[in-house]
Amino acid sequence: MAQSASPRRGTEDRLTLTSSEITALAHLYRGEVYRSTIWRTRLDTTTNWAVVTLGVALSISFSSPGASPLPLVLVGVLIMLFLMLEARRYRYFNVWRARARWMETHFYAPMLHDGDLHMEDGWQKVLSEDYLRPHYHVSFWVALGRRIRRNYLWILMIQSLAYAGKIAVHPNAVEGWAQAVTRADVGPLPGEVVIGVGLAYVLSWSAIAYWSYRHDAALARKRGEKSSSSMG
Repeated sequence: MAQSASPRRGTEDRLTLTSSEITALAHLYRGEVYRSTIWRTRLDTTTNWAVVTLGVALSISFSSPGASPLPLVLVGVLIMLFLMLEARRYRYFNVWRARARWMETHFYAPMLHDGDLHMEDGWQKVLSEDYLRPHYHVSFWVALGRRIRRNYLWILMIQSLAYAGKIAVHPNAVEGWAQAVTRADVGPLPGEVVIGVGLAYVLSWSAIAYWSYRHDAALARKRGEKSSSSMG
């Protein structure tokens, strides 16, 4: 097979790897998978924090008909904090995941398919450049949108529905829009302001999620046209 031939070191048209180099690359792949697994676990941790804090807010607000819906509003600040932390962690996770995926598609898959590493495609140079000059593969906003789409949009929907439900049923069934707005008052803030901020809160995260979806779709089309255009 092509990978067992003698390498031509120091030349730009090197198209083979020695058995020791293949072994080293296999260990490198294992290391990248391990690192991506660790960071994937960290992503789950922040999501769990967001779910737990929302659960606490739900328990407090629905503990009695006279309980205030304010905890459902304040928990939004914590959810935003966890979302920001998770987006940052996702950028790190995506580095290790992209490298592992790159080796799977350009090293293992060709070797299993036809026994040829196809190094003439230049995939090894893309990988080496990523190690020489490491960088994030996605922007913070793209990472933020992906985490909203995967998890946090559902958390935000539950938070919003719970707040609307609290206003609608406690201390008794709401009889009209005016009464619902009055119940939404928070201290000196009128209900109209609170509801307006809540709508902006949900719509802004939804807009970021939609924008990241469009961005990822365009990136997928670009990669389909040129598979070596970017890592992962």
